[in-house]
Amino acid sequence: MQRLLGLLLLTFISSLQAQTSQPNVIVFIADDISWDDYSCYGNKTIQTPNIDKLAEGGLLFEQAFLTASSCSPSRASIITGRYPHNNGKAQNLHDSIPKNISWVSEVMSKAGYRTVLSGKNHMSKNLEKGSSEKVTPFDVIDNSKVKGGESGGHALWVHHVKNRDKTKPFFHWYASNDAHRAWESSRRWDEKLLGPSVKPEDVVVPEFYIDDAETRQDLAYYFDEVRRFDFFIGKTVEALKEEGIFENTLIFVLADNGRPFPRAKTRLHDSGMKTGLVAHWPKGIKNPGRKISSLVSVIDIAPTMIESAGEDVGESFQGVSLLPLFNHSQKKVRDYVFSEHNWHDYEALARSVRFQDFLYIENHRPNDPWQGPADSVR
Repeated sequence: MQRLLGLLLLTFISSLQAQTSQPNVIVFIADDISWDDYSCYGNKTIQTPNIDKLAEGGLLFEQAFLTASSCSPSRASIITGRYPHNNGKAQNLHDSIPKNISWVSEVMSKAGYRTVLSGKNHMSKNLEKGSSEKVTPFDVIDNSKVKGGESGGHALWVHHVKNRDKTKPFFHWYASNDAHRAWESSRRWDEKLLGPSVKPEDVVVPEFYIDDAETRQDLAYYFDEVRRFDFFIGKTVEALKEEGIFENTLIFVLADNGRPFPRAKTRLHDSGMKTGLVAHWPKGIKNPGRKISSLVSVIDIAPTMIESAGEDVGESFQGVSLLPLFNHSQKKVRDYVFSEHNWHDYEALARSVRFQDFLYIENHRPNDPWQGPADSVR
């Protein structure tokens, strides 16, 4: 009897040790924010102090690229670790991921994680061929909005940190509505919470836009929403520290596509396809504060999370793990990144490949205008 109790105790301790060694994981994903719209990437108008601190204590990726600069195809690609054209109909805007393709949330759940999607979803999984029924493979799903309160997709992020199942590690997908049009910042802005709005006269207008009062005001509203995304990341980090779990939480900060302006969102140019990517994990990143020059793809995020949890990356996932960059055992993980532009409001079919400082774009619809998304066109 004593031997049996001893074995049960050892099993319990081993299980507890396995759980505590697995990092918690949070993915902060913005909606329509370009890579150079954070101050840690050199933006002089927008201040993003909380993302900057994560970069200073972690890794800042200088050459991180999306596989699609289009909302749901990009998110589907990140969550499955697959190129959009290998996600069936999900390569196009608003369509669902085939039922047979694994999501990283499902893998993390099998590894003992409690999974939460809080904020914008825009991902679904077809259960049966021809069925209209859809499901998102997370334990908890909410739109992170409070009636009469914060409606930017980040209202419940702190709540989920503080009210988590403390017997399990967690994987939280925190998806902001910032900075998608129409600008919520133009309708309501809490100066006591967020400080004064960006002034149009302080905006630096990209050289490929018309520099007039309307463009400056449009960019100022957009910049405010980038700042709000940063603010709520800061509040979530504060909660992690208060709970004593910050040191062993792997954090990623990125966006699904470029800013919702011409020559950005949906474009294969860097202004649409390049993303800011910051990783922070005190227990898992050696020599923090580094800037990573290696090319990386967002399909590499899922394998990184799976390996950090101590699991094997299945054949379904097409990316490569970034852990060799975390532990400084390698300086690069890939030589090429590939991106694509499929249907998003308008007819499109284009592909691109980046190698070092070279970008090759191939457009298979040369007779159609590159409209950009409908919200940008409007």
